[in-house]
Amino acid sequence: MLKYLNTDIVFQEVPDETSLAINITGCPCRCPGCHSPYLWADTGRPLDTLALDRMLTLCGNDITCVCFMGGDAAPREVADLAAYLHRRYPRYKVAWYSGRQYIPHDVDKQQFDYIKVGPYLAHLGPLRSPKCNQRMLRRQPDGTFQDITAHFRR
Repeated sequence: MLKYLNTDIVFQEVPDETSLAINITGCPCRCPGCHSPYLWADTGRPLDTLALDRMLTLCGNDITCVCFMGGDAAPREVADLAAYLHRRYPRYKVAWYSGRQYIPHDVDKQQFDYIKVGPYLAHLGPLRSPKCNQRMLRRQPDGTFQDITAHFRR
């Protein structure tokens, strides 16, 4: 079961979007130098469709995107919640920040408008660093994903 610790409205995680960032706990990646090691613990409240409904009722028109921050312990559950969001709230984009190098093959990537992949490696820096190993991908109308990481370096 996915759990989340907190949420925040953020402006930099997804280009050109005002996002509700949902910090998912139980992260199995444990990246050295992680800026959020408190998310490694299996704590927090259940993240399910009812929780999403409550969050989006509070946010309303203040956001344009829902961004799952983590969830690598249960990637199919993240994709299922993304599918729910697209069905129930089609006006919102859906993003996923994964610490994995690749999204598992059995996860439907088409449920996401944006996907950030790659573990955080402190010596390579964040997305705005030209040396960064992480990549931000945006789904195109034809279903392919375009690397838009350079957007963070402007």
